[in-house]
Amino acid sequence: MLKTIESKSPSAHDLMSNIEKVVKGKRDSVELSIITLLARGHLLIEDVPGVGKTTLAYSLAKSVHCDFKRIQFTSDLLPSDILGVSIYDTHRQEFHFNKGPIFTNIALADEINRTTPKTQSSLLEVMERGKVSIDSSTYDLPQPFMVIATQNPVDYEGTFPLPRSQMDRFLMRIEMGYPDQSHELDILKYNRRNYSEIPIDPIATPEQIMEMQAKVEEVHISDEIYDYVLKLIHFTRSGEFFEMGVSPRGGLALCHAAQSCAYVSGRDFVTPDDIKRLIKPVFSHRVVLKNRRSSDDPHLRETNELLDRILSSVPPPP
Repeated sequence: MLKTIESKSPSAHDLMSNIEKVVKGKRDSVELSIITLLARGHLLIEDVPGVGKTTLAYSLAKSVHCDFKRIQFTSDLLPSDILGVSIYDTHRQEFHFNKGPIFTNIALADEINRTTPKTQSSLLEVMERGKVSIDSSTYDLPQPFMVIATQNPVDYEGTFPLPRSQMDRFLMRIEMGYPDQSHELDILKYNRRNYSEIPIDPIATPEQIMEMQAKVEEVHISDEIYDYVLKLIHFTRSGEFFEMGVSPRGGLALCHAAQSCAYVSGRDFVTPDDIKRLIKPVFSHRVVLKNRRSSDDPHLRETNELLDRILSSVPPPP
């Protein structure tokens, strides 16, 4: 008989409630950001300016007492502006490495598609291994570590679409959308000028987050769930809907996200509903529609509709 964790993790739910004091009416986005953090993943938020993407990133970092840095991506940004640079010390007669802004707990890569592919690629090792390699030396990043990147799905002038290898590094891609009228009224009355003025108190330490991440990895996935995920993956590769289906790394990402979702929900096992809920944010940026140039094309809604059709075509385990 399936069992649940004896007591829900108050840290995960308190964290959600704490962020929702600031990010109004976006419970799903808040919860998915926490699920991504606890799964040791990275998050891509694709939405128009001014809907709270930066506020969400800052609130998450401040809620867990983590260091937060915002990197504004522009066409003239260099890899060294992100990773750091070695400078020669004339007194010691040796090179000294000055760490870049990526050495933080939560890094906001704002408008990530406005920089060149060379600079975008500087994040590949960072997001995959949590390390930076410079001048034959390797440096570990602080833990926990998470990249939250944003891009505007409407304005593509002067942008460089993220390559598939870069998109695949993100555990999830989500949209925030506009708030409903009641929550937008609260935002207007709050009259906050910028995210640095957010009066939010930390409720968890980095050490507590890492303990939660370790517990997420212990969440059980049954063979039936693995088989269900495998069937969904293979359906995306059938050629019926997509030119390029989900890779094995995408399947692993869905399993990790489902473990985190189950943990946040207070369970020590993954259910088919966890998979159904997460398939769109985890798979949408990993597939390429037929007759589309790349997964970065602005057709997220069409992709999600096709993923819904796949879900309806593959019966879940009982």
